[in-house]
Amino acid sequence: MSNIEDIVDSLENKISKVLHKLELLKQANLKLNKELEASKQELQNQKLEITTWEEKYEALKMANSILGSDDNKRETKLKINALIRDIDHCIAQLSD
Repeated sequence: MSNIEDIVDSLENKISKVLHKLELLKQANLKLNKELEASKQELQNQKLEITTWEEKYEALKMANSILGSDDNKRETKLKINALIRDIDHCIAQLSD
């Protein structure tokens, strides 16, 4: 009978260790999921910031070309012509 009790005790110990390991893995998984979500949020914020800086850069390029910078005159003229076409299109729609 002692042999069976030893086997049962051994199984209980092994099951206890496995359950403890499972709990530790669940906690580690939860921590990693939280870190992943934080990283995703940080990445999203950085993408937003990059977009904002790109818009500021484009506005600065436009301002420099309007102020007389030779680097972007052609691009500025094209944008101004596109804006004029858009305005003309809006005026045509309003007059219909």
